[in-house]
Amino acid sequence: MSNEESCSTQLIDGDGEFNVSGIDHFIKAVKLGECGLSYAVVSIMGPQSSGKSTLLNNLFRTNFREMDAFKGRSQTTKGIWIARCTGIEPCTLVMDLEGTDGRERGEDDTAFEKQSALFALAVSDIVLINMWCHDIGREQAANKPLLKTVFQVMMRLFSPRKTTLLFVIRDKTRTPLENLEPVLREDIQKIWDSVPKPQEHNETPLSEFFNVEVVALSSYEEKEEQFKEQVASLRQRFFHSIAPGGLAGDRRGVVPASGFSFSAQEIWKVIKENKDLDLPAHKIMVATVRCEEIANEKFCGVNTNEEWCHLQKAVQSGPLVGFGKKLSSILNTCLSEYDSEAIYFDEGVRSAKRKQLEEKLLQLVQPAYQSMLGHIRYGTLEKFKTTFEKALNAGDGFSLAACTCSQFCMALFDEECAEVVIEQADWDTSRVRDKLQRDIEAHVATVRAAKLSEITSSFEGKLNDALSGPVEALLDGANSETWFSIRKLLRRETEYAVSGLSNALSGFEMEEETKELILARLEDHARNVVEAKAKEEAGRVLMRMKDRFSMLFSHDSDSMPRVWTGKEDIRAITKTARSASLKLLSVMVAIRLEDEADNIMKILSSALLDNNSNKSVATHDPLASSTWEQISQSKTLITPVQCKSLWRQFKSETEYSVTQAVSAQEANNRSNNWLPPPWAIIALFVLGFNEFMTILRNPFYLFVIFICFLLVKALWVQLDISAEFRHGALPGLISLSSKFLPTVMNILKGLAEEGQEAATSDSQGNPPRGSKSFQNGVKTGSNMSSSALSGVTSSANESVKTGSNMSSSALSGVTSSANESAYSSCPKEE
Repeated sequence: MSNEESCSTQLIDGDGEFNVSGIDHFIKAVKLGECGLSYAVVSIMGPQSSGKSTLLNNLFRTNFREMDAFKGRSQTTKGIWIARCTGIEPCTLVMDLEGTDGRERGEDDTAFEKQSALFALAVSDIVLINMWCHDIGREQAANKPLLKTVFQVMMRLFSPRKTTLLFVIRDKTRTPLENLEPVLREDIQKIWDSVPKPQEHNETPLSEFFNVEVVALSSYEEKEEQFKEQVASLRQRFFHSIAPGGLAGDRRGVVPASGFSFSAQEIWKVIKENKDLDLPAHKIMVATVRCEEIANEKFCGVNTNEEWCHLQKAVQSGPLVGFGKKLSSILNTCLSEYDSEAIYFDEGVRSAKRKQLEEKLLQLVQPAYQSMLGHIRYGTLEKFKTTFEKALNAGDGFSLAACTCSQFCMALFDEECAEVVIEQADWDTSRVRDKLQRDIEAHVATVRAAKLSEITSSFEGKLNDALSGPVEALLDGANSETWFSIRKLLRRETEYAVSGLSNALSGFEMEEETKELILARLEDHARNVVEAKAKEEAGRVLMRMKDRFSMLFSHDSDSMPRVWTGKEDIRAITKTARSASLKLLSVMVAIRLEDEADNIMKILSSALLDNNSNKSVATHDPLASSTWEQISQSKTLITPVQCKSLWRQFKSETEYSVTQAVSAQEANNRSNNWLPPPWAIIALFVLGFNEFMTILRNPFYLFVIFICFLLVKALWVQLDISAEFRHGALPGLISLSSKFLPTVMNILKGLAEEGQEAATSDSQGNPPRGSKSFQNGVKTGSNMSSSALSGVTSSANESVKTGSNMSSSALSGVTSSANESAYSSCPKEE
């Protein structure tokens, strides 16, 4: 092991001179200034020639000078030496003190021993006390003066440090450590009790100043291997010795590494001057520096604390369970650690720095606290909305549900705020609470308006369903009782809806005036529905009138389609249908929701149906006005002038149906009178008796008549004479004249082709036919005529096309003339 690795340096020489240049060089060499507070100081005390340097070299791999046993037992270490432990983290400095009870200094020269012991206690975190195993239990053994020295000088420290006293029992015998340790601790306690202490520390236990640890090592000379194994095990305890749970884990008042040299110089200077280290000026100065350092350290520790960072991050996204307790615990831990580390500093300085630290911590956590309150307020508001909605859905009254849910949620908010309260802060949550109260009231008002709108809309919708369809049906079947039925329906449905709405509004605990206003609006809505439906139907009145006219005119009393056989009184049927349509018009001209009589039907009947009215020389037209005398303009749907115009249009659009009925009746009469009168038939029979007998006497005539019958029948079928005369005699004759000649030619052509085929079959050896065959031939000829007629149809149709097209214009003209003549013959209403 080289000297450079451990950098062993004499800190204080045997004459008590502090090696300033040497310590500065040492600190630079080991880069102590970069360690901050992460370093430890270990020192060793013990009788001279007790193997202290040997123990340190084996334990920390240093290179302190060791005694040469072959040269005799004498003083090896003079003054105080310092070195860096090799391979141990954090950076650990070890000081080898000059041995006590040395013959070189003599019995009375114990000043340096006490000074070095005080220095070691002032700057060391761990003090190794090297003892011989056989000295334990002895009253005057060498360890007693050493312990008394340690305890006495401890009282002179300005800030008692909690130092770890590690008693190293050397050359352990067969006596188990479990038996040696209680004896050693008992001796230590007796020495502590017997040492004179300041008044404030009379009752202070030993554990307040010292952590006492005991280890035992075998003899280095006799059991070297076992000794090294035990030392290696002890070495592990110095790794991370300042960490919680380490040998120096609870040390206090640590001087930053960059100020170690200056602090050590000042401490040694005070000790050399034989002054106590509790000088007021020094105490205030050190307390100010150290308390501020501790406060900054603790604040930085909180700022980088993993749990606080997690809380700070988590609270940004949502509420956190146990926020107040966790944060209070972090702050309490920080302040407790500050109090613990600054407990021996001046109380005034300590309190002032603590207050500053607390203020900085509260400023640090206040944004998170405010965010948490915001989450609680938002969550409580959402909870209120959900609870309030459930209460309303369960059927609770609106006002009762709002009051109950509001009280519940405000109590819940208070409970949750109590959970996030930070013990160290006295922050008021009333502003957030008031904001929540206002938010709840605003939500209640919004829901109230929405619910009232929903309820009224629901009842308005029910009124729409209950009134629209029935009113439309009543207006469609308009009669003298229509508006009475509508008023009755409106009154019944309105009373039912108002009663239901009144019951629904009872849970809102509103003022009576407001309630009456809402109910009045519902009644107005019902009237508006009826009026809107009446206006809608009034816009379709002409269609309704035509539908009613068509139903009554085209159907009989059994609602069966009417067949115009010629026996019906078209004039009476037309008048009845028009009267019913006029009745519908009279119902639709105005809204009659008040039970007031009027004479609108009488005015319309006299002006539009009464024929005598046109013949009278009246100077006043009752329909030549834009208002009705007994109806207000706001209730008027169809003005008198509009009624007159509608009636004129109605008559014009229904005139065609009347004309068609008259034409159908005349056509039916003509189709039923195609036979001659009975007297003509009798005269024809009497006058044609001789001709009839002649035909009977000569069968040839009968055959000729039969052939003519077949030809006429073929012409009848081919020309479809009955269909041609359906539209009148003149149009039928014109159409037949254009089709007659081509049809006859086609029939003759077909007969000629049939005769040619018969001749061809005779020339091919068909057997001769007898008289009976002649009769069959007649039948065959008849069939031939039929087949010829059917075969010629297509040719005749093609030939007739030209003639038909030529006569179409003439036919349309004739048809128009026929319609005009038929229209002139139908009854007219003026």
